[in-house]
Amino acid sequence: MGNHEKELSILLTDDEHIRQLNRQYLNRDKPTNVLAFPVSRGPAEHFESNILGDVVVSVDTAEREARQAGISIENRIYQLLLHGLLHLLHYEHEESEQEAELMEREEQRLFSLIEEK
Repeated sequence: MGNHEKELSILLTDDEHIRQLNRQYLNRDKPTNVLAFPVSRGPAEHFESNILGDVVVSVDTAEREARQAGISIENRIYQLLLHGLLHLLHYEHEESEQEAELMEREEQRLFSLIEEK
């Protein structure tokens, strides 16, 4: 994929803080499970910086979602981190069904590599 030696920032926070970030940067006044803030806007293999960007996860929301899905909080946080990472690599799910399916397949593939057994 051409993204060796890249770094990202990860923030695990609560619903109130992620709500503030969501409102400030996306004009959505509600908490969410994960936010991603990429440094670059171009194709991932052409990043000029060694920094991919920031991924912010609400542990409060992750905990609720894990309970509802019957999975561990750790696995839910891994899923959300992967989702955010894929956004940093410019995968999208809101633009088209085809892009959403591609992103979901890649999330599942990556998660299968780290899932708690």
